[in-house]
Amino acid sequence: MKILKYTLKKFIRMIILIVAVTISSFFLVTASPIDPVQSYVESGVAVSSEQREEIADYWGLNDTKTERFKSWFTKAIKGDMGQSLIYRRPVLSVIGEKFKASLVLMAMAWIISGVLGFTLGMVMGIFNGKPVDKIIKSVCIFLSSTPSFWLGMVFLIVFSVKLAWFPIGLSVPIGVSSEEVTIFQRMHHAILPALTLGFASFSNIALHTRVKIKEIMDSDYVLFAKARGESFLNIINRHIIRNAIIPAITLQFASISEIFGGSVLAEQVFSYTGLGQATVEAGIRGDIPLLLGIAIISSIFVFFGNFIADILYNTLDPRIRIGGIENE
Repeated sequence: MKILKYTLKKFIRMIILIVAVTISSFFLVTASPIDPVQSYVESGVAVSSEQREEIADYWGLNDTKTERFKSWFTKAIKGDMGQSLIYRRPVLSVIGEKFKASLVLMAMAWIISGVLGFTLGMVMGIFNGKPVDKIIKSVCIFLSSTPSFWLGMVFLIVFSVKLAWFPIGLSVPIGVSSEEVTIFQRMHHAILPALTLGFASFSNIALHTRVKIKEIMDSDYVLFAKARGESFLNIINRHIIRNAIIPAITLQFASISEIFGGSVLAEQVFSYTGLGQATVEAGIRGDIPLLLGIAIISSIFVFFGNFIADILYNTLDPRIRIGGIENE
């Protein structure tokens, strides 16, 4: 019963979040100086001023902002997010197609950042103050201040141009139909963008894990475990990992939004045809329905990531109960 109440409360929060994101995103996008009709005209289509007015009328751009939002929001509640001005297809169809490609990329980056960040954080915390700790810490600080697009260009030059280990760009091989592309080919094209995102986001998890493990190493129960003769590996397994894993999971699921945002730059560098590239194109050409759809889907995606983290707390640490979380 407690889990149902907790889930209902989270669901209500999600609805409030989506409504707030929708309203703010709509009025921010419509306040942009980009003229969607002009962007459409400049794509190579020769139109007269009368045709330009017809285009604006067709997309409802002559209505007031309030009327446009009311019309769009009413349809969105029913599951219709409108038509994309760029792709001339339903927004949900475009997002579904682009999200499949981005999901492979983000999942790989998320796993890389989590495993690498927690492992290096453990090494730094256990060997605190020693040369290996100082070296890894310096690397983490350097990477945390490095733009992901710069890191991506370095990877591209080294591993694609110089070594020719990976393709230079795109999410699938050139000249191969979508039906013939295998999962291994998709993963091969996603490795470098995923490494770029993973390396750009793991340092935060590593540095926080280092601090947490240092606190655990100095705790009374670890000192007591050493005093009664427990082996070093047993102390790591029974005390250090179990107590450090939950803060790491918190940061790992919180990094979903960082990885989602970083995918926009990574996809641009590698010409990876995913949701990030669609976001940039929609922003440049003023595709309001597509931008709003992406904003809502990304908000739901990040929200459910944090929700799953809350549920996992109860599984990984019996001391944390849903009933306790419910009293927030």
